[in-house]
Amino acid sequence: MKIYTRKGDDGTTGLLFGGRVRKDSPRPAAYGEVDEAQAALGLARAECERGSEIDELLIRLERDLWVLMAELATAPDNRHKLEPGTSLVTAEMVAALEPVIDDLTARFEPPTEFVVPGENRTAALLDVARTVVRRAERRCVDVVPEGSHVVAYLNRLSDLLWIMARAQEERSLPTRERA
Repeated sequence: MKIYTRKGDDGTTGLLFGGRVRKDSPRPAAYGEVDEAQAALGLARAECERGSEIDELLIRLERDLWVLMAELATAPDNRHKLEPGTSLVTAEMVAALEPVIDDLTARFEPPTEFVVPGENRTAALLDVARTVVRRAERRCVDVVPEGSHVVAYLNRLSDLLWIMARAQEERSLPTRERA
């Protein structure tokens, strides 16, 4: 199998379940931003110990982003073909992030002031991923139809990434500096 198809040489790209659009149209721009967010999560994950809690969580989040990209890569007239949790973001996917945020938040005292990123490499990479997710969220607002959970998922994901970064910073502080 060859990776290239030459179909995109004309500046268009194929959508899931059919149809083609220009590569610079809002739909591919939106799922492209989510693709970048997924890559940023992968970069953060590369710094983690394999099999650790954060590694497993980041894998789960990266897989969730496949679902977002599938939904975003589908033309409105083919939305009925999407499968909840597989190619369509669900309210349950959004809600599933909240207990993770709550659990991490309960483990330490989060900062109450603006944070200067860079306490350690993993935290800094999670902050970069968070900003990419926020950009993806802004890009998706104009693309998703009413009732879609894509924007809510990205909003919650950015909250989770913020608290994950703070948790990683907390781990790197000497004992005397912890609250």
